[in-house]
Amino acid sequence: MLERSSSQRPRALIVEDEALIALGPQAELETLGFDVRGLAANTNQAISCAINDRPDVVIMDIYLNGARDGIEAARWLRGMFGVPIVFVTAYSDDTGMQQRIKQQVPDAPVLSKPLYGNRLADAIEAAAPRQ
Repeated sequence: MLERSSSQRPRALIVEDEALIALGPQAELETLGFDVRGLAANTNQAISCAINDRPDVVIMDIYLNGARDGIEAARWLRGMFGVPIVFVTAYSDDTGMQQRIKQQVPDAPVLSKPLYGNRLADAIEAAAPRQ
């Protein structure tokens, strides 16, 4: 899991355009010891949240308001901050989307919604850079 000082929990940003859907990952992240510092519904909000309070991990929906904006936002966030990205989507069987992720955000795990069990914890571990 991501390492921080003992007095600081790792910070997470959730980018999900459906507020009720965001509650599941938020609860799971908090159970994993993360401080969820932002819930963003679109790319602009995600970038603003990340600039104001740099996250240690981003949980990113791919389709934001019907577009694949999540991939571009993730590419920007990773490029700017080096933050690990974990994608979540209801469309994990979309091969074009999978290819685009591999090209723009290599090695980012992609999880199917809804999230169950340890899948999110395992994906965060896989997305974190090795020290």
